[in-house]
Amino acid sequence: MGRLSTLFAPSRVAVVGATDSDGSVGRAITRNLLDSFEGEVHAVNPYKESALGLSCHDEICDVEDAGGIDVAVVAVPPDVAVDAVRDVGEAGIENAVVVTAGFGETGGEGAARERDLREVAEEYDLDVVGPNSLGVMSTPRGLNATFGDVMAREGGISFMSQSGAFVTAVLDWAAERDVGFKDIASLGNKAVLDESDFVAEWGADPDTDVILGYLEDVGDGAEFVRTAREVTQDTPIVVVKSGRTDAGASAAASHTGAMAGSEAAYEAGLEQAGVLRAESVQELFDYAQILSGQPLPDGDGVAIVTNAGGPGVMTTDAVGDADLSLAEFTEDTKARLGEVLPDEANIYNPVDVLGDAPAERFDVALETVLRDDNVAMAVVVACPTAVVDFEELAETVAERQAEFETPVAASFMGGESGTNYREILSEAGIPSYFDPARAVNGLDALHRYDEIQSREYAEPERFDVDRDRASDIVERAARRETNRLGVEAMDLLDAYGIPTPEGEVVDGPAEAERVAEEIGGEVVMKIVSPDILHKSDIGGVEVGVAPEDVRDTYEDLVVRAREYQRDATLLGVQVQEAVDLDAGTETILGTNRDPQFGQLVLFGLGGVFVEVFEDTTLRVAPVSEAEARDMLEDVDSTPLLRGARGREPIDEDALVETIQRLSQLVADFPAIAELDVNPLVAAPDGVTALDLQLTIDRNS
Repeated sequence: MGRLSTLFAPSRVAVVGATDSDGSVGRAITRNLLDSFEGEVHAVNPYKESALGLSCHDEICDVEDAGGIDVAVVAVPPDVAVDAVRDVGEAGIENAVVVTAGFGETGGEGAARERDLREVAEEYDLDVVGPNSLGVMSTPRGLNATFGDVMAREGGISFMSQSGAFVTAVLDWAAERDVGFKDIASLGNKAVLDESDFVAEWGADPDTDVILGYLEDVGDGAEFVRTAREVTQDTPIVVVKSGRTDAGASAAASHTGAMAGSEAAYEAGLEQAGVLRAESVQELFDYAQILSGQPLPDGDGVAIVTNAGGPGVMTTDAVGDADLSLAEFTEDTKARLGEVLPDEANIYNPVDVLGDAPAERFDVALETVLRDDNVAMAVVVACPTAVVDFEELAETVAERQAEFETPVAASFMGGESGTNYREILSEAGIPSYFDPARAVNGLDALHRYDEIQSREYAEPERFDVDRDRASDIVERAARRETNRLGVEAMDLLDAYGIPTPEGEVVDGPAEAERVAEEIGGEVVMKIVSPDILHKSDIGGVEVGVAPEDVRDTYEDLVVRAREYQRDATLLGVQVQEAVDLDAGTETILGTNRDPQFGQLVLFGLGGVFVEVFEDTTLRVAPVSEAEARDMLEDVDSTPLLRGARGREPIDEDALVETIQRLSQLVADFPAIAELDVNPLVAAPDGVTALDLQLTIDRNS
């Protein structure tokens, strides 16, 4: 176990604010502890002599051997809550659970109170859950340090939630379905402990089979990615994330006092962390049940055994919609099915054992397909008939799954035709659903988690770069009147080993002519102004300028810029070596700083098409080589890069290295708020950055 082991396995718990007053939070927490907790419970309340039979102490330090208390639950008014937590720290207690509301979620005075709470926790090295938390729960010790009204059933799921109300709703839902939990934590405002702390704790807990989370935001996205990526090598993590829409994100912010990050950032961060994302509460627990109960598959081939054609087709469609395939049976399997099934039965996948099939016929069909090496998973879909006994069928499915150790999901579409079969399947770790699509989605989660475990992760490479030169460019930019830079900052890319064309920014026609002569041949000329972002739209770019036309072109570009925006800041004109665009593909490589996940790296089809096709993908920086290669696989335009329609394939290694180098640049310099290299021309002989736009955050 990790550093929070005493939080979830305490021997002694104190309730600061314990009371016997009806309807109070302090009473509910004290009552819950007395009802189920195996250890000692102590009451602290200077205004009460006793609470529910416990003698009340005026202060927590008055409790005998107060430093030996493992957890203090603070349930006092907000104006005295911080002082109460300070008393907990002075007593030498390691863990505090602050259920009191009225902190950062209320803004103003509450936010200041939360800052004070954080300072107290840091001063005394306190692990604080909350504030604004429902509390914590752990079933092995009977710990119910919450003010909810349901104690969880024991199981292998550890669950964290940013919403206390969501915890109570889930506990009610789970009680009806015999879903069990190991630990539960209501995160509240996450002033001190956040989702990364609980992921790390449960990842080290051998009794936690699956980690589930309901999140409205992620406090430190980069830390969460690092922590979860390590944990998911052994323990699956499934998260349902609210605030996917703009309206939802605003509601989440007002609820928790947190600033929600972009949905694209969450998608990228969770994917890099190896976290499975559920779209609903039902899906969250569907995934949890199958991940905790079934082995991982050896492949993606699914066999379907059913007694009804229609549901068999529905299941087949669900396999097609998922990242799975319908298993192709071997000739031996088809021959065996032909021998043991009626002539009218379908021996191909999906296997239809017909509506008159008893459990024995299901059994022989399931046993036959599970022997097939092409079958990695199976779904048993059964509709109620007069001849099939669901309890007998459940026992058959459980026995065959245990025999072959192949993941199996069941869809018994029988409603109330029998309930014992659910218990039989549940005890065998086999999830059962009315809808066969849910069974397939569960198997898909198993397959995706198997792929996550198979990933080989390596630390991002650190390239040899000229960081001092880059730092000088960024610092000079921060001192400028405007915080936006363009091609005048191309040296920043060069300092990090990203190829750029030969060229300079000049402030007169004579200088332009000199640079053009040094380059030789035709050149590209671009107006340089932080106030004109889309230069081509106003005629601010000239391609293929002959040496004799350089002077006139310089004057024309300046005139066009002045006509477009008279007060625009003009830094000059860039004279640049011409690059053959037809020999490569225009891509975009950019970065943006997300409030939760930090620097994000974007890659996709570039040039003028980026806003039209929006064919891009994101990763959290810094990006490893494997992640950079995955980015190339993610975009729909990948065939263009690999030689579609007779084109010569680009140098993928050079592009992958450039993605890594740019991610290192923005990770090294958090002051870079936004950066776009567009176009980055990817060609058979390497890549070249032709244009640059970046924004500096002077406050970083």
